[in-house]
Amino acid sequence: MNQQLDALLYQETNVITNLANASALINDTYEDLNWSGFYLYNYKTGELDLGPFQGKVACMHIKVGSGVVGTAYKDQSIHRVANVHEFPGHIACDSASNSEIVVPITKDGKKIGVLDIDSPSLDRFTEDNEVELAEFVKILASHMEN
Repeated sequence: MNQQLDALLYQETNVITNLANASALINDTYEDLNWSGFYLYNYKTGELDLGPFQGKVACMHIKVGSGVVGTAYKDQSIHRVANVHEFPGHIACDSASNSEIVVPITKDGKKIGVLDIDSPSLDRFTEDNEVELAEFVKILASHMEN
């Protein structure tokens, strides 16, 4: 999947275009998902705004430090949550989501946002998924303009 992403985004620097295709690639590659997409940090509002995604309608704004998405962004660390209903302050944008993985996106030290993936199954995401998605985000960031 990561080699495919790198080839797919070759010579394309438009952030929205790249994020749209990246979310589609995840959605096509991984099974048992109900949402895959991005939240981007808005430096004017200090919140994370909904970006390109695949899935049902989603929360449009998430405060830094709120829910899995906001916490992963604040901590700048991957959060792999086996049961989101047990995560303190979980934001239920889709009540069908039961597990989640969120990977922060940075480029040249600048915090851009996060990759967020949800599943209706409990404990859907593995350590191998975490490693693969961390590399996915690095490749994606390399195709973004500063």
